[in-house]
Amino acid sequence: MEQVLEFIDNNFMIVAAWALTLAMLLWTEQRKAGKSVGTHEATRLINKENAVVLDIRPKKEFSTGYITNAIHIPASDLDNHLTELEKYKAKPIIVVCNIGQTAGATSKKLKELGFENVVRLSGGMTEWKAQSLPVIK
Repeated sequence: MEQVLEFIDNNFMIVAAWALTLAMLLWTEQRKAGKSVGTHEATRLINKENAVVLDIRPKKEFSTGYITNAIHIPASDLDNHLTELEKYKAKPIIVVCNIGQTAGATSKKLKELGFENVVRLSGGMTEWKAQSLPVIK
């Protein structure tokens, strides 16, 4: 620990530049991916605001378990199924993937297409299952 502190003291400008770069990278990635919600907020949206759960995982992953009433449209097929989602434009939509990474691009796309309230599930189905929340198999 002493060596780390000595390194930071001797190379303060390099460490500061690295920290700033990392912060900017995280900030831009967060903006690109859109707003994320945790499992508690997601369940609140589902129960209180009738949010639509859009599961974008491939069929094989989807079959391992999904959130009740989730609409399954793999991310690769989204463009072919946009008409199915039109009726949900004014409702909250929670985009779910496996670990929360690929949901960002889909969320951004839906927002660009005029969907009003799109969020992604932080941690995806991995986090949902880790919280022992209900899953349909």
